[in-house]
Amino acid sequence: MSFKQAIEGIVLAAMLAAAPLSAMAQAERAHVHGQIKLDVAIDGPAIVIAMASPLDNFIGFEHAPKTDAEKKAAEAAVAQLRAADQLFKIDPAANCKLGPIALQSTALGLGKAEPGAPEGHADLDGTFAFNCTNAPAAKFIDVGLFAAFKGVRQIDAQIVSQEGQFKRTLKRPNARLAWSK
Repeated sequence: MSFKQAIEGIVLAAMLAAAPLSAMAQAERAHVHGQIKLDVAIDGPAIVIAMASPLDNFIGFEHAPKTDAEKKAAEAAVAQLRAADQLFKIDPAANCKLGPIALQSTALGLGKAEPGAPEGHADLDGTFAFNCTNAPAAKFIDVGLFAAFKGVRQIDAQIVSQEGQFKRTLKRPNARLAWSK
């Protein structure tokens, strides 16, 4: 098994571990402008962040871009999200490097189509994997979503680590997602 296959397996396992949290978060709250949901899974040498958000939080509208200005706003937001290591600064003790990223938004033509997505309520979801030499040492992530996107007002996060499961809510100006027992 190659190193890449091993990391992909770890990322998949971490995403599966976060899936029940994501489903629970979706059941708790519907599509709410200004709010982002994050599920953080720390498993082996990987930290995986799954994000669910209304598209409006990133670009100020919830439809496929039509004008040049809307297209530029969408391209800029996607570029910022692809630079996830600037948006999610993981505790240096974990020694992490950005790995695979997957973005999904039907309105922006990213990923697979969202079955049953309500009209006028487009989302932009993402999965950001980080490969770390000591992932369990991480005790916080400095989240740059408030600074990068003016539409973001609150981040509801769930974290699964070897230390347990934690729920946290961040509001401006607090951008540090911390956990431990």
